[in-house]
Amino acid sequence: MIDAVQDLQGPNENLFDRISGRIADPAKVFLETAGGERMTYGDMLAATGRIANTLVLAGVEPGDRVAVQVEKSPENLLLYLATLRVGGVYLPLNTAYTLTELEYFIGDAEPKLVVCDPAKRDGLAPIAQKHGVASIETLDKDGRGSLMDKAAKAPADCADVPRAASDLAAILYTSGTTGRSKGAMLTHRNLASNALTLIETWRFTANDVLLHALPIYHTHGLFVASNVMMLAGGTMIFLPRFDADQVVTLLPRATSLMGVPTFYTRLVQHPGMTRESCAHMRLFTSGSAPLLAETHREFQEKTGHAILERYGMTETNMNTSNPYDGDRIAGTVGFPLGGVDVRIADPDSGKALLQGEIGIIEVRGPNVFPGYWRLPEKTKAEFRPDGFFITGDVGKVDERGYIHIVGRAKDLIITGGFNVYPIEVEGEIDALPGVVESAVVGCPHPDFGEGVTAVVVRTKGATLTEKQVIDALQVRLAKFKLPKRVIFADDLPRNAMGKVQKNVLRDQHGKIYS
Repeated sequence: MIDAVQDLQGPNENLFDRISGRIADPAKVFLETAGGERMTYGDMLAATGRIANTLVLAGVEPGDRVAVQVEKSPENLLLYLATLRVGGVYLPLNTAYTLTELEYFIGDAEPKLVVCDPAKRDGLAPIAQKHGVASIETLDKDGRGSLMDKAAKAPADCADVPRAASDLAAILYTSGTTGRSKGAMLTHRNLASNALTLIETWRFTANDVLLHALPIYHTHGLFVASNVMMLAGGTMIFLPRFDADQVVTLLPRATSLMGVPTFYTRLVQHPGMTRESCAHMRLFTSGSAPLLAETHREFQEKTGHAILERYGMTETNMNTSNPYDGDRIAGTVGFPLGGVDVRIADPDSGKALLQGEIGIIEVRGPNVFPGYWRLPEKTKAEFRPDGFFITGDVGKVDERGYIHIVGRAKDLIITGGFNVYPIEVEGEIDALPGVVESAVVGCPHPDFGEGVTAVVVRTKGATLTEKQVIDALQVRLAKFKLPKRVIFADDLPRNAMGKVQKNVLRDQHGKIYS
């Protein structure tokens, strides 16, 4: 049994040192592409050394942020590892973010280096200059660009920078109720301890082959999937994106798939998903959004595999998991992971509630982040005096100890695994000509879990259409934040205090996607 805490007591707590120290055979395949190209662990060490030396030449010093908005590729993953090697702080940014959104992230994080797609360099250059970014490098979906051109000329030998367990390894921005994203600071201890715990819980070994179809600007694909496989010494089949036909074709070569509910709603409809095609598979996991009980049942009937659901957050990594051995119950997220404390608490007092009572889910453990980047007051408000982080999710524990997530204390919408706070979308809609006000809610969606749905009140005589609203938002918001439907109403339902009753709107339009 791996003791994640004991394993983190060495002289160098750098996550990369943990990964490289577990390489038993440099000739072992580290990563394969969909096209069959292979990279060994020895290749990975050499390539990350070259990129690390390139980062140093670009002026990246320990603690500096490296902001990255590029498409998924093996080279993107190598850049993450190289950033760890030089003691930098990796800052992945969703590829859907617009220049308006990127200006906020770059201004807030003040990265030393920005790496972007070559096609976006000209648009980003004035933003980078305005905020004092030392340099911009490029990297495209095929792994080409100025970064790799320079790395090709750099030496492979690299003096890795020692890091303390409490030093930052990454910052991931997560949406905020004020409409401004918050940078969740994640330490080397946070990431290493959680990955080691998941290896134990989900029984990963060097013999495993993961079908990696998740994005790597997100905690699920970057930290859960990639870190787990690298620390286990296994192999990843690294796909640029999820494609049901491609996944089904590759299943016989894999042992595991980590996905979001959208993956499974599409796979369960695929004629190639059979017990025979899944015979080589050991584990299917799902997270980032609730999985419909119907999908869970249909998938098990078709394949013989019960999907394992778990619960995590950007701020905490993974907190709970359905059991590897034992009942994987649809609609629950299982039990707390080893070393992680989870309680259901009264939202006001923080007092722990009894079994079956509904309250706020709070979490404490080595997986929990130390706070939000440059937001000490916000950080303080989100933690209890005894160290528990207030997740904002509402849940309960049943008589068997399984944790159920029954809702959210705030209006967060989770669509396709991505977080969207309504206030940000509402602010953009309200600024449009012809709009009096708007309310944005999440409505059940068969493919995305929740669909972003806008209810808009127009000014008298305005002829604004659904298409015009969505078109206007496309240059202001990432694609995943865009409303899937815009509904027009004469007014919004309000309570006696004048607050918009979003629960009424969700009830009124709950079947819009069915």
